[in-house]
Amino acid sequence: MSRQRFIDRKRELEFLERAYKSGRAEFLVIYGRRRIGKTELLLHFARDKPHVYFLATERPYRDNLRELQRLLAGFLEDELFGKVAFEEIDELLMAFAERIEGKRVVLIIDEFPLLVEHHRPVLSLLQKAWDLKLSRTKIMLILCGSSVSAMESEVLAYKSPLYGRRTGQWQLTKIPFFHIGEFLPDYTIENLVKTWGIVGGIPAYLLQFDPKKGFDENVVENVLSKGAFLYEEAEFLLREELREPANYFAILQAIASGRSKFGEIVSSTGLDKSLVSKYLSVLQRLRIVERGVPVTATIKEARKRGLYSISDNYFAFWFRYVLPNKGYLEAGLAEEVWERSKDDFNTYMGSVFEKLIGNHEVFLRLTGFRFTKLGRWWHRGDEIDLVALNEREKKALFVEVKWKELSEREARGILKDLERKSELVGLEGWEEDHGMIAKKIGGKDELREEGWLVWDLEDFGELRSLS
Repeated sequence: MSRQRFIDRKRELEFLERAYKSGRAEFLVIYGRRRIGKTELLLHFARDKPHVYFLATERPYRDNLRELQRLLAGFLEDELFGKVAFEEIDELLMAFAERIEGKRVVLIIDEFPLLVEHHRPVLSLLQKAWDLKLSRTKIMLILCGSSVSAMESEVLAYKSPLYGRRTGQWQLTKIPFFHIGEFLPDYTIENLVKTWGIVGGIPAYLLQFDPKKGFDENVVENVLSKGAFLYEEAEFLLREELREPANYFAILQAIASGRSKFGEIVSSTGLDKSLVSKYLSVLQRLRIVERGVPVTATIKEARKRGLYSISDNYFAFWFRYVLPNKGYLEAGLAEEVWERSKDDFNTYMGSVFEKLIGNHEVFLRLTGFRFTKLGRWWHRGDEIDLVALNEREKKALFVEVKWKELSEREARGILKDLERKSELVGLEGWEEDHGMIAKKIGGKDELREEGWLVWDLEDFGELRSLS
C-alpha cells in the first residue's frame, strides 16, 4: 500500500489478529472496492504466519482449482497431493484440512466472486466443506472480493448457501485523511486536502501521485492525461461492478452537474422514477453516492428532503473534470484543460472541504466537540454547513466551512450571520457555540479571545504531526 511501508489499517489488523488468536476455526469475509488495499492488508497480516494465498482469475473453474491444488501441495511439501484428481473444491479443501488438522493455517481465497461466476456450485460446495470438515479444524479461511455487490449478495446475503457460516466480516474502506500525508510527506496541508479532494483515501490512487512532483503536475500527468491509470479508472470500475453502466453514468453526470434532488435527477436522465430509485440505492451501497438530510429532520421529513451528492471524491472529480473534457484530453490538451479548470476547482473544493470537515473523526479531532449527530442543516433559503449536536447534554456547535482565505472582518461577518441562522434551527434551552473552519483566518487569536471557535489549515498541520 506504500512504496516503502504498510500504512494505517490498525483496526483491520487488530480484527484479523483477534480472529487468528481465537484458536478455533474462523471463516472471515473481507471485501471492498477495487484498489482499496484488501490484498495488501491480508498479505501483511499473513506474512509471519503459516498461510496459503490463492488469487482466483478469469480462467475456467477447473484451471483455478488446479492452481489452488498446486499451492496447497506446495504448502504441504507433498508432490503426491498435487497429483490427486480432485473434481470439486470441497474434496480438495477437506483433504487439505485432514492434512493440517491441529495446526493453525491461514487460507486466503482472493477474488472469490470469480470462482462463483465460473462455477456457481462453488457456494454450496464450500458450505459442504465447512460444515463437514473445516469447521472442526483450526483453519482460518478468508474469502476476499472486490465486487461489493457480489460479495454482499452471493456470500453475505440470507439466501446464500454460506449464510450463517462466517465468523466475521469486514468491509474495507478508505484510508483516513490524516494518514494520506504518509504517501506524500513533503506536501503542504493545503495540497494534501486538494489531493484528497481528487483521489480520496484510496491507497492505489494515492500511490499514483509522485511525492517528488508538485500537485498540479501530478493532476495533469496522473489523472487528466490519456493513458494514465486514473484517466479511465471510473469507467472501468462502473463497468466491472454494474450491469447497466450507461444508466449509472447518466445519473452520476446529473448529480455532478448540480442536480441534487430526486426529481431533478429523474428529469435530467429521462429514466423512470423506479429505475432511478433502484440505481441510486445501488450507488449508495457502493459508497459512490450519498443522500443527505437536515441534521434535525424527523423521519417523516427525511423521506422528503433528501439531497444527493457524489460522496466518492475520485468519482466526483472525474465526472466534473475528466468526462466533460474528454475531447480535449484525448487530443493531449491536459495542461490547458487543467489551467482552464482552476477557478472552478476552487469552487469544487468548497464542497470537498465541507465534506472533509463533516467526517466524524476529522471533526472530533479538530474541534474536540463530542456529538451524537453531525450534519448539514438547511431550511428554505438558509443553510448551515455543519451542526454538531450532543443530545444527551443538550449542547450544539454551529460551524461554517469556507475554502477561502478570510480577513478578520470577513470572518466576523460570517460568524455574526451564523448566529442569526442558528436561531432558526429552534434548539431552545440548548447551550450553543458558534465557529468557523477555513483555509486561513485573519485575526484568529482575537476572534478566539471574543469567544468564537475558529480553526484553519494551520490547526490541521498540528493534527497531522500527531497522526
